[in-house]
Amino acid sequence: MGEFKNRITVNIYDQFYTILGEDEPSHIRHVASLVDERIREIAKYNAGLDTSRKAVLAAVNVMDDYVKLKEEHDLLLQKLSRLEGNNDND
Repeated sequence: MGEFKNRITVNIYDQFYTILGEDEPSHIRHVASLVDERIREIAKYNAGLDTSRKAVLAAVNVMDDYVKLKEEHDLLLQKLSRLEGNNDND
């Protein structure tokens, strides 16, 4: 396994985390800011929850978004494949 290229400290929901990764620092910071936004959005409507539960709800929300996008992506690939198959018959 190779060395991680970047070591970035980010602030998510008023806690500092060190992220190790091969992505560009700007990308890592952007992703961390999106996570922070999602947790804060959850917190706005669920103030009584502890931080761990807010983080889990944020993770569930993010994964739901991912699954829906993946399904949409797969459907579009199927449609594209069918279109390309129809063009082969011309």
